[in-house]
Amino acid sequence: MAPRSTIKKSSLVAIAAVAALFAGACSRPATESADAASSTGSIRIAVGIDASYAPFFLADERGLFEKAGLDVELVQFGRGGEAVDALSTGQVQMAGSSDTTTIAQLQQNPALRAMYSYESSGEYIKVVLRNGVDGPQSIRKLGIVAGLSQISTVKYLEANGVSPDSVEMISATPTDMPALLSRGDIDGYVMWEPWPAAAIEQGTGRVVATTGDFDWYYHHWAITTQSWLDGNEDTARAVRDVLSEASADVEADPQAAAAATMAAVNTDEAQTLTAIDEIDYAVEDLTATSVADAQTVVDFYTEIGVMNNQPDLNTALLVGWSTEGSR
Repeated sequence: MAPRSTIKKSSLVAIAAVAALFAGACSRPATESADAASSTGSIRIAVGIDASYAPFFLADERGLFEKAGLDVELVQFGRGGEAVDALSTGQVQMAGSSDTTTIAQLQQNPALRAMYSYESSGEYIKVVLRNGVDGPQSIRKLGIVAGLSQISTVKYLEANGVSPDSVEMISATPTDMPALLSRGDIDGYVMWEPWPAAAIEQGTGRVVATTGDFDWYYHHWAITTQSWLDGNEDTARAVRDVLSEASADVEADPQAAAAATMAAVNTDEAQTLTAIDEIDYAVEDLTATSVADAQTVVDFYTEIGVMNNQPDLNTALLVGWSTEGSR
């Protein structure tokens, strides 16, 4: 992952957006109910509703979890923050989540643990500008979603010499973005698929950059809680092995991965295939660089005033766990 530079303070609306993400994590800290569920041998894994979760969907369709002796239920959530919150409240035992979303919730839920990365990309998240907006210097209003979208937006502006403070940040859900763009309520947004494609299809926007163009890459982590991991490490490693195999299968057979994803979440075929091509799927250890990159995200949240305590990243990120064992 490319190093992340320090990010400047944005608008009060942007602060409120991240505050909402934090608020979801505040419902209650990690509980023991997930441990009880695992004692039966079953495991519930929180996933999203897009191609980021293709390895999970393909593994489920091909029966890879069952072949590994695992009783797995994939539980879908519309937003990454909701999935992490479900983990924190014991509704699920594991989750797939972006690095930025997980870090946002560490202050309220310090028991969260990131075990490994299973994907990364500098192409999947795209900058969309409304037709008629010539470039970054012409931007006056941008739609944001708390977390990954917001940080990516700030990175884009800074990379193009635009102060985030000069742009009005409008918090909305991903599904709202195309309509806001069409009405002229926003000049653009920085989002993952299918929302960039939606702007193109409705004829109101265009993709002008990907985050890799300004050296910004995201990772998806497999996360759990320390209490569950303490009693279920063999199960966690078995899930990792399945995801490692499934990730390789996604890379080898994108068409099959797209079919499994569409069957699970009813996505568009062309968009799904494009997204799978833009994402690099592979189970990899977290490293010291992962911790350093995570610290820049903490710095961002601290700078905009929504994080006031430094989380213990060296504990939350299990560096080397995937291949060397849990610390």
